[in-house]
Amino acid sequence: MAADRLPHEKGFHVSWDQLHRDARALAWRLDGRGPEGGWRAVVAITRGGMAPAMIVARELDIRTVDTISVKSYDHQSQASANVLKHPDAEMMGDGTGILVVDDLVDTGKTLELVRDLYPKAHFATVYAKPKGEAMVDTFITGVSQDTWIFFPWDMALQYVEPYRGKD
Repeated sequence: MAADRLPHEKGFHVSWDQLHRDARALAWRLDGRGPEGGWRAVVAITRGGMAPAMIVARELDIRTVDTISVKSYDHQSQASANVLKHPDAEMMGDGTGILVVDDLVDTGKTLELVRDLYPKAHFATVYAKPKGEAMVDTFITGVSQDTWIFFPWDMALQYVEPYRGKD
């Protein structure tokens, strides 16, 4: 990467179509990996996990969907992870039979916090960076640690300079 670029400028842009394809691939990979009788519920880590969790729940015909709200970023700076909202405690138990879905595992701090709360849940992300891979049980696409993923909800149509210099 060029020395004059900021880390987030090495971007991996994900369109809605690509996210949908990758989330469906995640569902297919998870099919049959749950407990006997299937997954009891999907829990999305908000906000980024909501779109993939909805797609996974649809593909696997899981009707019980909840959220856990964890804040670990302040714009593009990672901070300590804090739970802002917990899913239904009775449903969650220790996480047995629960599929926890997020868009990305970066350093793994968010998933570590949620895994401590629900140690027997299955953790799945669409994308994974090397520092966080150990915290996730299933993922679809690995990306380098220095890549910033631009999700469709973060983007607007505009001109972008080429990676190596000007046109």
